[in-house]
Amino acid sequence: MRIDRDEPRSDVQVELACLEVHGQVFGVEVQQIREIVRAPAVTPLPNAPALLEGVIDLRGVIVPIVDLGRALGGAPIEADAAARIALVEVDGLVFGLRAGGASDVLAVAASDVQSPPALVAQAGYEAVRAVVRRHGAPPVLVLSLEHVLETVYRSGIEPAAREASPGA
Repeated sequence: MRIDRDEPRSDVQVELACLEVHGQVFGVEVQQIREIVRAPAVTPLPNAPALLEGVIDLRGVIVPIVDLGRALGGAPIEADAAARIALVEVDGLVFGLRAGGASDVLAVAASDVQSPPALVAQAGYEAVRAVVRRHGAPPVLVLSLEHVLETVYRSGIEPAAREASPGA
């Protein structure tokens, strides 16, 4: 969300694709999504970091898949009929996010998009870049795909570092 706090915000709209992860709705900025598809079978990658579920062949392109449930510190997403894969792009890198489902595109006024509460930010929680207030409904947490990607990178480095350190 690159919304300047000093500019008038009454007519600014933010569009978020809504993904479901274990009953909670997360938003991803529409500009970062290429498409959302039914979740095909994923081919596992031997010895890959735990957060990398594997790869899919999507119309001739091999795409790595990240299980969003595990990436957010929870249980893996069940591979059922409701599961979806959101193909996203971050810094020129395309990958898929397995989610429990995809609901809709939410267009909200920028004034309803707020930074996470101070305690959340001070505690070092960076998976959510913003919170969207919705009248009469629970807030939507806007994912930081950069943080998700960084979490995947760290998941591959940490086990190797533990194996290399004495006494681990």
